[in-house]
Amino acid sequence: MNPDQPVLRPHARRALLLVNPSSRRGGDEDLQEGLDVLSEAGIEIVQQQPDSAEHMDKLIREYQDQVDMYILGGGDGTISAAASALHDCRKPFAVLPLGTANDLARSIGLPDQLSDVFRLIAADRRRRIDLGSVNGRHFFNVAHIGLGVHITYELTPEIKKRLGVFSYLQAFFRALSRKQTFRVFLQVDDRNYRQKSIHLAVGNGRFYGGGNIVDERAQIDSGELYLYSLKPQSVWELLTLAPLLRGGKQRMVARTFTAIGRRIVVKTTRPREIHADGEPAGFTPAVFEVLPNALEVFAEAPESAQAIPTIETGPSTEAGRTATAAPPASAPIDRESTAA
Repeated sequence: MNPDQPVLRPHARRALLLVNPSSRRGGDEDLQEGLDVLSEAGIEIVQQQPDSAEHMDKLIREYQDQVDMYILGGGDGTISAAASALHDCRKPFAVLPLGTANDLARSIGLPDQLSDVFRLIAADRRRRIDLGSVNGRHFFNVAHIGLGVHITYELTPEIKKRLGVFSYLQAFFRALSRKQTFRVFLQVDDRNYRQKSIHLAVGNGRFYGGGNIVDERAQIDSGELYLYSLKPQSVWELLTLAPLLRGGKQRMVARTFTAIGRRIVVKTTRPREIHADGEPAGFTPAVFEVLPNALEVFAEAPESAQAIPTIETGPSTEAGRTATAAPPASAPIDRESTAA
């Protein structure tokens, strides 16, 4: 099928369009051009402007029986705020990457040009993706404890607007002075570990923080969560580790701990704040879970998979599992980490 040739339904499709007015690219003129493409494909647009995350959640639920799909424009925070409503309403959704980092767009393989994203919607190209959950709160990309939370606080809207994706680098350097060591107890599926950490991340998607990769094996449709923890180390050691963190290759060095699993329990000696997709998500203790095939999004299906014509949600099978909870033999485990 040629994506430039829209597939028309027997009846007109209706889409609820929600765009964050403060997104960095929210005023791009190609937004209207894209809407014209959808109109030509027989898609009727119902547009509302949410003024808060709560309002976006409410609008998605309110229009559940009035539209066939949702189109959400904004950054990762905007899309993440809609995760629970999207999961509950069980309708396909599209992402217009109008934010600073657009890590979810990268994880699902959206093209760089907004016009090409609209063509995917018009051509009805869809794929299934997983959804992460921490203590019942849904997220798409990555949840952080420790250093990552401090980085989030340094990412003010003013800095993101001024520096764009480079704001993540500046936030990282500023947060280094606030790094703290904490003791963490982990249960990854049926394996238990205890260790000291300065930063812990649990990823459902592949990308976070402006293009960093949570794990080079990670995919947003794998049915697995990807965890890495940084043991206490100096600022210089962290800086030398940065290139590996960028490429998701941190398991290659002994200063990190990595694991893969479907259910991860994190306990700390005292409550630690959790941020998921850049937003506060409660405190430890925490239970992380993956919801396989939870959502259907407009995007090209991976080459190894075929487009799914329906939007029914089905459970994953053991055959679909890509890895185990135990780190691979090539990944050194923190010597303080012990299987209980």
